[in-house]
Amino acid sequence: MRSVIQRRRWRRSAVAATTSTLLVGAFLVAAQPAATGHAAPAAPPEIADQVPQLPEPGVTAARAEVTASGGATRVATDQHVCAPEAKWLRLRVTQLSLRGNDSVTLTGSAAGSFTLTAANWPGKAFHTRAFEGDCVRVSPNLTDPGSRFAVDSYQAGTQSLAMATATVAAVGDVCGSSCNQTAPLVKNMNPQALILAGDNAYNSGTLSEYNNAYNPYYGQFKSITYPTPGNHEYNTSGAAGYFDYFGTRAGERGKGYYSFDVGDWHFVALNSNISRTSTSSQVTWLKNDLAANTKPCTAAFWHHPRFSRGSHGDDTSVTPFFQALYDAKADLVVVGHDHNYQRFAPSRPDGTKDTVNGVRQLLIGTGGRGYYNFDSSSAATQEVGNTNTFGVGKLTLTSTGYTSDFVPVSGRTFTDTVSGACKKAKGFTVEATPASVSLKPGGTASVAVKVTSTGTFSEQTSLSVSGLPSGVTGTISPAAVTPTAGGSASATLTLTASASAPNGSATATVTGTATTASNTARVTVSVSSTVGDAFFDDFETDKGWQVNPQANDTATTGRWERGDPEQTAEAGNGQIKQLGDATSGVNCLVTGRLAGASDGANDVDGGKTSIASPTFTVPSGAKLSFNYNFAHGNNSSTSDYLRVRVLEGSTATTVFERLGQSSVAVPGQWQAATVDLAAFAGRGVRLLVETADASTASLVEAAVDDVRVSVA
Repeated sequence: MRSVIQRRRWRRSAVAATTSTLLVGAFLVAAQPAATGHAAPAAPPEIADQVPQLPEPGVTAARAEVTASGGATRVATDQHVCAPEAKWLRLRVTQLSLRGNDSVTLTGSAAGSFTLTAANWPGKAFHTRAFEGDCVRVSPNLTDPGSRFAVDSYQAGTQSLAMATATVAAVGDVCGSSCNQTAPLVKNMNPQALILAGDNAYNSGTLSEYNNAYNPYYGQFKSITYPTPGNHEYNTSGAAGYFDYFGTRAGERGKGYYSFDVGDWHFVALNSNISRTSTSSQVTWLKNDLAANTKPCTAAFWHHPRFSRGSHGDDTSVTPFFQALYDAKADLVVVGHDHNYQRFAPSRPDGTKDTVNGVRQLLIGTGGRGYYNFDSSSAATQEVGNTNTFGVGKLTLTSTGYTSDFVPVSGRTFTDTVSGACKKAKGFTVEATPASVSLKPGGTASVAVKVTSTGTFSEQTSLSVSGLPSGVTGTISPAAVTPTAGGSASATLTLTASASAPNGSATATVTGTATTASNTARVTVSVSSTVGDAFFDDFETDKGWQVNPQANDTATTGRWERGDPEQTAEAGNGQIKQLGDATSGVNCLVTGRLAGASDGANDVDGGKTSIASPTFTVPSGAKLSFNYNFAHGNNSSTSDYLRVRVLEGSTATTVFERLGQSSVAVPGQWQAATVDLAAFAGRGVRLLVETADASTASLVEAAVDDVRVSVA
């Protein structure tokens, strides 16, 4: 019998700020650090009429004061909100009353810019999108005497904006007889918000059913729950039980539609049980809400699916919802109603696949109420579907995109993962591959440089390199690229070491510069007369490893994948099994990166899982080095293993092996290994990494990082 596993993701918490700085015109006003024994700066007060803002974990809040008003002459004096050591800031605007063409432009000291106009949340307080850097420049352009603008506070993050993530749990069709199975999944996710896609308490959504069927399991999440009603709620007149249970969190009684923000995402809750025609009050409100939004990413959720292959099929009555979201360049829709899981390709309102402007719909009717088969056709393209697994959607949100994971209940193996970029998160990233290169004096090396668009970015981007080691020069060709919106463009960095270049290493910076922003990538460049890499992978980018290369894997869960692992710990002894980090960067090879809800959710089960590297030639005198983790419970045996093999065609030679141990619980830890590959000199080979939970079922987790084949 397996011991129960508690799994939780751990991330480094941001350090609370103790100072805040405000630069107004030419005057610098700095809040004093809190003296020992005294309170830190107070958080901003609550405002009744505001768009709720849920921050990412570890984000701090502090007071600020910026005001501007129009007059007889144009007001255009820049002001600055600054927080020392912050990597990004998000301002709270408490007054934005702009007339005519008046505007206020916000610009981050490192990156990011947005112009506020009269359309943005008139009469409401709201938080802006995040801006990179430790300062935000506020540039008012106010000519009308009636224009007003005010900021009273900000949120700040001490980790990079790209690493600032928020988690939202998403599920519909909940309680049901089996929501006791899905509630632990939500708890394990530790989300900032839980969104409900309707039919939350069966059969009629009465207050008694909410209190007796829903509350014992999902009531623990009430403070973070953002619900929508389903058709079963309306089996009770006016969905009275629903509105009574959730109170103001459900929106205005009788309407049930509202919006809120999570990080840099705007979420819209809609009611598909009341009027939803294109001229209805709800759709009018939706269009105005989307027009007012300042966030780069948008999601919406309601009950009845626009697209479904389940028993209920497509529902054209919600097309006005989908049309408004499509027009506003929204990114995600979460629905329920059919009791299954369906992921659709980004689509237009009529179902036509549209990978540029389409909205992706996730149907997650798997909270705990029976199962529906796929017995209908759909106008949209279903990419993935499952009809026999309860589970919860886990949305991991960043300022530029999302990753959606379907997390199954304990004992089920179906999972699904998909990622996407936000259409209005206009920008780009710079990627350099490989991240580390070596060359000899007089030698050359090449690095692939890729500029990838996010959102609608499509600008000429100039490329340059700096910080190279002494004696090394670098040229990038072409020197400027223009990615298409949502696409990428490539260039090559050629590094040349002079014959007299001294041995040494430096971290070079590849910089992409466009009109609106600049971004960088790092490359470690080493010069050595004796050292060179034949192959290196830190798994920060996809270099083409192939899962199950020999088509003989038998593992049902915990298959090898490249990704950012979630930490897991064994409940019985507290031992860490799957490490929540990599030895460099954020990614590694790992057996089932998700934690899951319980033992057996994502550890290796059912036999062997394998993954193979791209082909490379082994130079004379080469050694293989890598970091690894191989952990297991006390129910392991010597039938369980982690192996690294050299694969030549179909012939595999084991060069490294770790076996399980009976009656011994082995905790997870990163360890280093080195293997002599001299016997394979001159041959084209692949590295084959295998892990198995063989013989009797046991708890097995493994990971590999920083694989290097080099000559010393």
